[in-house]
Formats: sequence, C-alpha cells, structure tokens
Amino acid sequence: MTEPDFNLLIALDVLLAEGSVAGAARRLGLSASAMSRTLSRLRAVTGDPLLVRAGRNMVLTPYAGQIRERAQHAIFEARAVLRPPASALNLATLQRTFTIRANDGFVEAIGAALIAAAAVAAPLVRLRFAPKPEKSSKHLREGLVDLEVGVLENMGPEIRIQALFRDRFVAVVRKEHPLARESVVSAEMYVSYGHVVASRRGNLSGPVDEALAELGLQRRIVAAVPGFPAALAVAQASDLVALVPASYLINQPVTDDHGAVATLFAFELPVTTRRITVSQMWHPRSEVDPAHRWLRQLVLSVCRQLVPK
Repeated sequence: MTEPDFNLLIALDVLLAEGSVAGAARRLGLSASAMSRTLSRLRAVTGDPLLVRAGRNMVLTPYAGQIRERAQHAIFEARAVLRPPASALNLATLQRTFTIRANDGFVEAIGAALIAAAAVAAPLVRLRFAPKPEKSSKHLREGLVDLEVGVLENMGPEIRIQALFRDRFVAVVRKEHPLARESVVSAEMYVSYGHVVASRRGNLSGPVDEALAELGLQRRIVAAVPGFPAALAVAQASDLVALVPASYLINQPVTDDHGAVATLFAFELPVTTRRITVSQMWHPRSEVDPAHRWLRQLVLSVCRQLVPK
C-alpha cells in the first residue's frame, strides 16, 4: 500500500486556515506557484477542490469546511508525538518567543513590567505583543499566538480562561480643564462638555450612555478614535472628556490629587457602570507545557501586583 505524503497535512492545515493560496504561501515561506502545485496535489489526493473561486476571493468547499478542524488537530497531535518528553523547566536556559495578543491598553499598562519580570526570570525569553484589532479565537486555535488577553466573549468551549483583574472606566481631562477643579463631578457637569470615545468599530454609545439615560441625561460625543492612546491625546489637547479603563492609567502622567504634577486629571464617573474582567486565554494544547504554564503564572502575578483590587 502506498503511504500518503504526510507533509501534505501541513500544507492542508495552512491552506484551510488562510483560505488563500497567497496567504498560505507566505506562512510556509513558499512561492505562490509552489503553493498552487501543492493545492493541486491535495485536490488529487482528497478528490475535492478544497478551495474554489468566489469573485475575487477563494472560499472553502463544504468538504474543506468539514475537515478543517480535523486537519488542525492532526497537526497538533503529530507535533505532540514527536516532541521530546517534558523535562524540568530551566528558566535560565529557556530560549523561546511567546506571542501575546492584546490591545494597546494592556500593553501600555502592563507591558513594561511584564517584559522586565520575564527578563529577570528567563533572560533568553522574548515576548512579542501582537495587535488585537478584533476579538477572535482563530489565533489561539491555529497556534499563531500563545496567549490572548482581553474581556471574554464567545471564544469557544475548548479555550481555557483565567481572570487577571477587574477593571472599571474612569473619565480623563487635561489638568487645566474646568472639571479638574471640582472636588466631585456631578452627572450634569459631566454631560455639559463634549466627549471623545475609543472604539475600534466606531461605536458612539455604550454602558455610560445607558446609565445617563436613566437619569434623563445624554452626553455629546464629538469624536470616536480607534484606541485609548488617541483618546487621551485628544483630551489633553482640548476640553473634551475621554473615557478609559482605570488600568490604562497605571503608566500615564495622570492624577486624581489636585496637589500633584501631571498633564491629565482623572475622576470617577458620576454614574455606575458594571466592572469588566480582563482575562488571559489559551488553547488546551498548551495546558501542560511547563514553559507556557510559567508564562501564564508570570502574567497573573504581574497583573495582580500592578492593578489594585
């Protein structure tokens, strides 16, 4: 019996994950023509087109959609079989690059301390922070990242999760802003100024607006920007009020003490909104990996040191 070429499994997994010959070629370091030839071989072996043209894009056939997760798990299992048995973890000699997918707020607040702690414990380890333009479990499932950090949404039942800290939103204005001179900012004062919000999707309302509506009040959203750094920059250069997570201000020149020197002033919202839980998430294949377990514990420890309960 002629054995199948198991190298084709790697190409199949990447092709189905990317849904594109060009994307698969980039990930595997091949030319587009070589990847096309590999797709032709896969079509011959499976007896299915796998990827078909739909306008300018390629889409998976029904059969390709059915085997996508099976191909992915086959690759993970094969790598696990060929991996040497786990030995005692030596952090002094551990050479590894961990990829953490997180938004700008987490990197700004926690990144420097996490990098420093990792360098002390494991000097040969590198941390790579990947951007997070959207929430998706795709990167964990496909092994593109080691950890995902953020507010939990529907990541799938198999994804492991651990709460890192609870956070809340606060208002921020420039230190010369009239609201910075108030000992307590009422809801009426809060809505009397224009606001800038951070939203990747450009949303112009949220839980704060719902809470204000219960009081018969509405804030005036003047601008929406992609992230919290931009929101603070706008607030610092204008009389607009920014809304950011309290954790994001850990490394920012912000104060809620009138006697301190700072460029920005933070105050509690005049309405109550639910607190948010920031978590770290990982795929089950990394559950018992000693190095990955160390990384998770390090992230948890640094977060709990920096973010007050």
